[in-house]
Amino acid sequence: MLLYVLGMFGIAAFAITGVISAGRRNMDIFSIVLLGMVASLGGGTIRDVVLRMDAVYWVEDTSYLWIAIVSSMFAFFAVRVIEHRQQVFHYADSFGLALFTILATERVLTLGFSPIIAIIMGVITGVAGGIIRDLLSDRAPLILGKEFYATPAFLGAILMVLLEQNLRWHEYNSIYAAFLIFILRILAIHKGLYYPSWLLFKKRDS
Repeated sequence: MLLYVLGMFGIAAFAITGVISAGRRNMDIFSIVLLGMVASLGGGTIRDVVLRMDAVYWVEDTSYLWIAIVSSMFAFFAVRVIEHRQQVFHYADSFGLALFTILATERVLTLGFSPIIAIIMGVITGVAGGIIRDLLSDRAPLILGKEFYATPAFLGAILMVLLEQNLRWHEYNSIYAAFLIFILRILAIHKGLYYPSWLLFKKRDS
């Protein structure tokens, strides 16, 4: 039940980021709600398609779909009174990234896949929705920036696997791993946390 509730919060968080991102393009309410749905449901959809699940998770349980729709509609009206939209965007995105990555990692492990597959699918689930959102709203995807984005998801997924292998009985493993991702993203946003220059690929001057 805890994981189910957290999943709903993750859907809502990413739906809000989709609405804020779409607001920069002066889209109508239908387009914005659609973008919010794509942002919040896209990563998990890709995961289930790649793993050839019998049904995509939001088709099997339409509660996820309704949460995405309601959250997007709520955000459409609510963000107008928010002064620091970009800050809300980053916090909601970090929250959604953390939850989606960890919930996907745990789900894939539960389905019997190997740890490496669980980590990869966890990261893909976490970042894919944001990539689709950013591309559709004509903004540079956060994952293409030099600050940490995919790295926190990767480290959190690894921690989740390690905790599940060594402390399987502990019910808060997912909370610990999600917290790591969220904190690393917040540090990246506010403290400019990124790789040293020798680990960055830079285009040579011609």
